[in-house]
Amino acid sequence: MARRVHGERAVGLLYGQRALLIGALEPLTYTGTMLSTRSGDRPFERLARTAKIQETVFLGTREEADAVLAKVRRLHETIAGELPEAAGPHPAGTPYSAFDPELMLWTLAVIADSGREMYETLVRPLDPDERELLWQDYVRFGELFGLPGSEVPGSHLEFKAWLDGRLAAPDLQATEHGLEMAPLVAFRQPVPTAARGNIAMQNHIIKGTLPPRVREIFGIRWSRAHEASFQAIAAAHRSAHPLLPRRMRRGRNDVFFDVVTKAERQRGGTVTPRLRVGVPP
Repeated sequence: MARRVHGERAVGLLYGQRALLIGALEPLTYTGTMLSTRSGDRPFERLARTAKIQETVFLGTREEADAVLAKVRRLHETIAGELPEAAGPHPAGTPYSAFDPELMLWTLAVIADSGREMYETLVRPLDPDERELLWQDYVRFGELFGLPGSEVPGSHLEFKAWLDGRLAAPDLQATEHGLEMAPLVAFRQPVPTAARGNIAMQNHIIKGTLPPRVREIFGIRWSRAHEASFQAIAAAHRSAHPLLPRRMRRGRNDVFFDVVTKAERQRGGTVTPRLRVGVPP
């Protein structure tokens, strides 16, 4: 099921940005990642690299997946420390680690929810059995990155209840840096002029699939007109999907990721906000 879902090019192009936005609302995970990154002025290159890694694990051969997983594990071994200042509900001195099961579960959760949401929005709804099979594949995906299966909800229904609770929790919030950085990376990808119309439509789809509270936190305007146009675009995509040649619908998105990476390099990087730990008053 994971290969079926993530083999859709449209899913591969959009779920990462949605996951990034929601993922930024866990301040410890977000701040720990930002404190550890070496790609502060190349966020789109980092996003493209992450997307390629995930597509390799979902769609590549076992040998390809094993190779990238080994590289990720070596990188994750360097991501650990303590918060120098408070970040949301987490006080200064709170430890973080790329191998913390609770933080890993949050990362897996936003990936899993975003992959499923994009597939159902742009391809077709999944029935309960398919959702369960997909969730079990995501559990295995998490295990490949070092998340123990015993630390995750056992079924899709349990996962949905857990995630709904997290999204409704009062500590769901963005740091000052996250409020600026996450929308920048999600919605302002550097692309050739001819592709900017496509980016605008993709951004609208991403916004339409976000939980209302997430849109509210990031200050994303969403009216009835926005919702109506989103629903029309999604319905049109689902209707046209079976008519498209398979080579257009399915496959890896390396070519598109490389376009974004090249554009960012050509302009000398991306001006990003300075990391200031904490949340706005």
